[in-house]
Amino acid sequence: MTARRRDRAPNQADVARLAGVSQSAVSRVISGDAVRARIPEETRKRVFDAVRELGYVANPAARAMRNKRTNLLGVHTFEAVFPHAREDFYFEFLQGIEERAEETGYDLVLFTSTGSGDGGRRNIYRDGTNRLGLADGSVLLGVSTDRGELARLWYEGYPFIHIGRREVPGAGIPCVIPDYETAAAGIVEKLAALGHRSIGYLREPLEMEPYTDRREGYARAVRELGLTDGSPGFRGETGLSDAWLDHLVTGPETAVVAESVRLAETLRTKLAERGLRVPDDLSVAVLEGAPEQPEGRWVSLEIPRVEIGRTAVDQLIAMLDDPGRRADSLLVPCSIAAGTTLAPPRH
Repeated sequence: MTARRRDRAPNQADVARLAGVSQSAVSRVISGDAVRARIPEETRKRVFDAVRELGYVANPAARAMRNKRTNLLGVHTFEAVFPHAREDFYFEFLQGIEERAEETGYDLVLFTSTGSGDGGRRNIYRDGTNRLGLADGSVLLGVSTDRGELARLWYEGYPFIHIGRREVPGAGIPCVIPDYETAAAGIVEKLAALGHRSIGYLREPLEMEPYTDRREGYARAVRELGLTDGSPGFRGETGLSDAWLDHLVTGPETAVVAESVRLAETLRTKLAERGLRVPDDLSVAVLEGAPEQPEGRWVSLEIPRVEIGRTAVDQLIAMLDDPGRRADSLLVPCSIAAGTTLAPPRH
């Protein structure tokens, strides 16, 4: 595509002409409604390319308003995640956000009432209006991310950062990303260093970027270290079947990596019923944070939540200080927590 010089700001009709699509298709794509309207990904990409080439901004008046800084940072969650206890998964993310905002002289605005009131997904836009516009920019987090709304925010130029990797076709969503892939590979390396050569994998029935990253790191390490994994989980099956549990009693596997504490604890219980113990008979590691248990602590992937929250605020402020800059995503290393669930193989 080649954009023509023009004296006026580009509009949706200009985008439609450059992309070779209807104006209604442009409207659907920019409003985040492309998936529901069954607009092909190739068409969406052409629209996004045209938007970038023309420098189209959906709401220039709102963009001008944002040039007046309020020193307010927003925090928006796509579902109810605000914690009731320190053990809550999101508590430390929010703690880090609050700490860094206070240190840098910003106040926080918590956007908690943008949903439908039925406990479901919380929307950023209501009646076509971006409620986050009250703040200079916002930190977004949560599992039930609305990717259409992320795309619309990005193309309107609203400054935001998402905690956790989110892929949106045609839009470079700025994220602060826990490096699950490297940490998952590190756990496999620990097992190999202890002498484990045949291992298994337990998979949750979730298809999201954080799980994809864990799986890719695990699979890469298994391949590069020349290990063997014939487990159902490694082939894409979810859960923990009785058939595979029975197989573990006599099979070659000497270690298992589980995607969640839930699966690891179920495995330990079921192994005990078959006369096996962790880690005497089978080593087990977990690819998420794991609290201390009476039986000891799982060797596990540890997410630096406070650091990620603080980093998200720093990235957002950098965007606000340089409005013409599109922020890149940033990887934050995860560590591996020591525990009592790994040992050299007995056979």
